[in-house]
Amino acid sequence: MSRVPTAEPDVVTDVLIVGSGPAGASAALALSTYGVPNVVVTRYASLADTPRAHITNQRTMEVLRDLGVEDEVVAKATPQHLMGNTTFCTSLAGEELGRVRSWGNDPLVQAAHELASPTRMCDLPQHLMEPVLMDAAVARGTRLRFSTVYKSFVQDDDGVTVTVEDRLRGDEYTIRAKYLIGADGGRSQVAEDAGLPMGGQMGVAGSINIVFDADLSKYTAHRPSTLYWVLAPGATVGGIGAGLVRCVRPWKEWLIVWGYDVTAGAPDLTTEYAESIVRQLVGDDDIPVTVKSSSAWTVNEMYAETYANGRVFCAGDATHRHPPSNGLGSNTSVQDSYNLAWKLKLVLDGTAAPRLLDTYTAERAPIGRQIVTRANKSIGETAPIFEALDGLSPQTPEQLWANIAARKETGEAAEKQRARLREAIAFKAYEFNAHGVDLNQRYTSAAIVPDGTDDPGFDRDPELYHQPTSRPGAKLPHAWITSGTRTLSTLDTVGQGRFTLITGIGGAAWLRAATAQELEIATVVIGPGQEYEDPYGDWARLSEVADGGALLVRPDGHVAFRHATAADSAEDAERRLTEAVRRILGHA
Repeated sequence: MSRVPTAEPDVVTDVLIVGSGPAGASAALALSTYGVPNVVVTRYASLADTPRAHITNQRTMEVLRDLGVEDEVVAKATPQHLMGNTTFCTSLAGEELGRVRSWGNDPLVQAAHELASPTRMCDLPQHLMEPVLMDAAVARGTRLRFSTVYKSFVQDDDGVTVTVEDRLRGDEYTIRAKYLIGADGGRSQVAEDAGLPMGGQMGVAGSINIVFDADLSKYTAHRPSTLYWVLAPGATVGGIGAGLVRCVRPWKEWLIVWGYDVTAGAPDLTTEYAESIVRQLVGDDDIPVTVKSSSAWTVNEMYAETYANGRVFCAGDATHRHPPSNGLGSNTSVQDSYNLAWKLKLVLDGTAAPRLLDTYTAERAPIGRQIVTRANKSIGETAPIFEALDGLSPQTPEQLWANIAARKETGEAAEKQRARLREAIAFKAYEFNAHGVDLNQRYTSAAIVPDGTDDPGFDRDPELYHQPTSRPGAKLPHAWITSGTRTLSTLDTVGQGRFTLITGIGGAAWLRAATAQELEIATVVIGPGQEYEDPYGDWARLSEVADGGALLVRPDGHVAFRHATAADSAEDAERRLTEAVRRILGHA
C-alpha cells in the first residue's frame, strides 16, 4: 500500500496506535513519556472488561518502574506471595494430587528473584492493568478515541494515512501519522494489511473462559495461588491440558478455562452450561455461584517473521499468538512496545536514521518466536501428569477415579505411580518458574555493538535460570548501590528515554567522550567517593568491566556498547564511543 494521499487528513499526529490492550497502551505511555505526540484508536467502547492476561513478570515490572507506574500496579495487584501454590487436584473441594511452588515462591527461586531485579512479579488482571497504562498515557498527552474502527491504511515516503470509522456517528475519517503501530490483537487487521509473513498456525485447539464470582476461600486461602489445575474427565479436550480455575481477586473472583473440541466448534455457552463446568471444577454444589460471562477462543501457535512493513509496525498479539501458558502474552507485548518507542522517538526528532527502526524486528521477532514455542511446549508438558494416572487413554470416569485412588495403595506399582506423579508435577517448573525465559533476553542487531569477546553461553538451563551479564545485547544487571542516604538499583540510573554511560574511577576519558556525542548521554560513575557507591560490592562482581571501563546503556536498559578496560587516551575513548553511537543510531 504505497501512494501519496490525495485529500487533507482530518487528524494529524506523529504516531497512530491501533488497539488499547497491553501493547497499545504501553506504546502510548512510553511515547507520551518521551514527548512524542500519539493517538490511540480502539474499536471497543471501553478498555478491557474481562481479566484475560494477568501474570506480570519482573522484566515487565522493570519497564513499568521506568515509565513511572510501578507503584500503582503494585497497589492494585495480587502480590507475589499469594500467587505461588499452584495446585493439581480432582476439584477444589476434592483430592489434592500435588503442588508446585510457583512464580518465584520456591525458596531457591525466590532468592534468584531477589538477586535479579529491584522489582517483584505480581498478578494484575488485564481489566485492571489497562486503565493504569492508559490513564497515565492520556495524562501525559495521548489522545484516545473509543468506538473507532481501523479500516485501512495507505503509506508513502513521508507517512501513513489511515481510514477509521466512528462507530457512534457511523462515518469515516482519516488520520495522518508519520508511523502506524498495529496493536490490534491476535486477529490483527493491521498485520494482515501490512502483509507481515507469519509462521505456525492458528486454531490448534479450543478453550472457553468462564468468569464467575464465588467465595472459595475455604478451598484456597490455606494454599494461596493464582492457578488451580483440575484433572477431571473431559479436561484433556482442548488446548490447556486440564481444567483451570484461576484466581482473579482473592478469593471471590475467578476465571475458569475449559477445553472443547475445536473441530466440532464451540458449545452453546449458556449460563447453565457455564455453571455446570464451574460446579464440576469447584466440586461443591452448595456454594453460591454467579456466572458473569463466558467466551470461546482458540489456542494458536503463530508468530510474525517480520514486525514491520515500511512505516507500519506491529506489536503484541498481532505478532505472537499463543496460549496463556507461562504467562508470557502481555509481558512480551509491553516489552515489544518498550523496545519500539524509544527508537521512534529518536528517529522522529532527527537524532537517529530511519534504519534504527529495522532493529525492532531483528530484536523482537526472535523473542516472539521463542515465547510462542515455549507456551505451546508447556501445554504438552502437562501430559505426563495424566500419564502417571493412566488418564490419557479412553476410559470411563470411574476408571480415572480408580487410577487416582490407586496412588494411595501399598506396593511397588503404587510407589512407582507416586514417583511418576511427583516428577511430572515438578517438571511444570518450566511453566511456573521459567525465570530465564522472563529475563535472559539478549539482542543481536545493528543497535548493539559487539565487544569482540566470545559469547560463553549459559552456565545453567537458560529457560529456568536467569544469568546476568553486561555483554552487549543483554539487559543491564541489577545491583543495589547507594547515593548519599538513598539505596537504589543500577536499573534506576538508566532509562527515562535516554542513553546512559556507566563507568567507575578511572573512567574520566569516557565521561568526556559522552559529552561530545550527537545525542544526550547521561553519565553515572560508581565507586568510593563518587555520586554512586557500591557498598556491597555487588556491582563490582556483576559489571564484568574494570573501574576504568565503560558500558553504554540504551533507553530500554539493554547494553549497547561495552569496553571492559580503560581507554588508551581521551582521543581513543571519543573515537570508540563515537563509532559506537553512530552505528547504534544508524549513521555509520
